[in-house]
Amino acid sequence: MMDNIISEDLEKTKNAVKGDAFAEKKALVTGGAGFIGSWLCDALVDFGADVTAVDDLSTGRIKNIDHLTKNPRFKLVKSDVCMFESKVKFDFILHMAGHASPDEYQVHPIETLQTSAVGTEKMAELARKNDSTLLFASTSEVYGDAEIVPTPESYWGKVNPVGPRSCYDEGKRFAEALLMAYGKQYGLDVRVPRIFNSYGPRLREDGLYGRAMSRFILQATTNQPITVYGDGKQTRSFCYITDTVTGLMLLTTNSKAKGEVVNVGNTQEVSILELAKKVKETTKCKSTIEFHPLPKDDPKRRCPDTNKLERLVGWKPTVSFEEGLKRTVTWFSQKP
Repeated sequence: MMDNIISEDLEKTKNAVKGDAFAEKKALVTGGAGFIGSWLCDALVDFGADVTAVDDLSTGRIKNIDHLTKNPRFKLVKSDVCMFESKVKFDFILHMAGHASPDEYQVHPIETLQTSAVGTEKMAELARKNDSTLLFASTSEVYGDAEIVPTPESYWGKVNPVGPRSCYDEGKRFAEALLMAYGKQYGLDVRVPRIFNSYGPRLREDGLYGRAMSRFILQATTNQPITVYGDGKQTRSFCYITDTVTGLMLLTTNSKAKGEVVNVGNTQEVSILELAKKVKETTKCKSTIEFHPLPKDDPKRRCPDTNKLERLVGWKPTVSFEEGLKRTVTWFSQKP
């Protein structure tokens, strides 16, 4: 699915990244039909790369990439990343597969852990055999309920290893440790972005997959109550998708990022209640705001220290929270 908003946003990404680093290269994107993965596929194809997307469509959507399926530079392999095999010599492997929605991964904890553990080992072995650059999508969730905010990469985290969110948190922490071991033992070129809350067009809003931003927009545009968990004072930092994708692509190609763990996210901290009010204001809806009990182990604050990313690749977010929210609401409003 390609529309004017997504096309305009992709142009911004292309202008911020030197595409010749990807031209005529072979790239593998796991989770390629997912939210961030599909944007990466679009950008890589535009840059002239031959792209293989691997996705079992358990959380990804075929409509995110249906416009690419007739492009000779794009190939979709419907497969669980844990079972994927290939003899192609990929230059870049971008391992984005995973269950990122808390409601969803808590229903599928074993699959979530397997994707981080088994799937990451598969990608590490594939990268080792082909001397590929491997970018692994880690998460701000590795910090748990952080005691230092804004949170730097040097913070070790405060995570409940057996709590309801542990399948995601600890799975990603294991994957990071595994990739650091591959880097040390085999010299594998790994780059580990810890991605903070990203949003924008293609973010799923339905069922278990819906996250605060997309759920609020769906509720507002359908005149349902906007459901806030807890008192809404907990914070998140929302990074528009083009800024996230730009950061990931710069990390993939910049030699300074080899072996590094780097935060990728916007440093503007927004409370969940403020988000709900902003969605109401932007959509001009008449929805009420309803408060529900806060889920167990839900982090109180989430905000990245991005000095390292800025220092390594010269990245800074360019889309304000207000502008990104407006574009996202417009996109959701125009959906068929």
